[in-house]
Amino acid sequence: NEVLVHRGRSGNLAKLDIGVDGEKVTMLQGDGVILATPTGSTAYSLSAGGSMAHPGVPGILLTPVSPHSLSFRPAVLPDSSIISVGVPLNARSGAALSVDGKEFCVLRLGDAVEVSVSRHPVPTICKATGTADWFASVQGALQWNLGRAEQK
Repeated sequence: NEVLVHRGRSGNLAKLDIGVDGEKVTMLQGDGVILATPTGSTAYSLSAGGSMAHPGVPGILLTPVSPHSLSFRPAVLPDSSIISVGVPLNARSGAALSVDGKEFCVLRLGDAVEVSVSRHPVPTICKATGTADWFASVQGALQWNLGRAEQK
């Protein structure tokens, strides 16, 4: 549901090169970057300022975590994208990679990881419909757009 490349145990800002489909698109200096599926969009990506995305939206959310630049905003990319996140050789330190909240590995200077949507999605079972279930979930878990009278 989500991949996080972050500064790890280092006190330095992470310096990460980000590319999409073979094109370098930006360099991030900050605490890290989250790549999330729509299903993962209501977790860490949302807390970092990313959007919520309905699971039926075919995309990958790219959300910077505490970027050093105020102009680096979250983006939604096509689900066909292959996103690369690399630690440049001139970075002060390496980075860490977490997948679905679990530490996966350390990235050293010059290392990179590529992220893409699986060709084999996990099927889900809906109680009502995908839309009804999703809105019920975000309203129940996040109290999304509920007025004071509606909140419990």
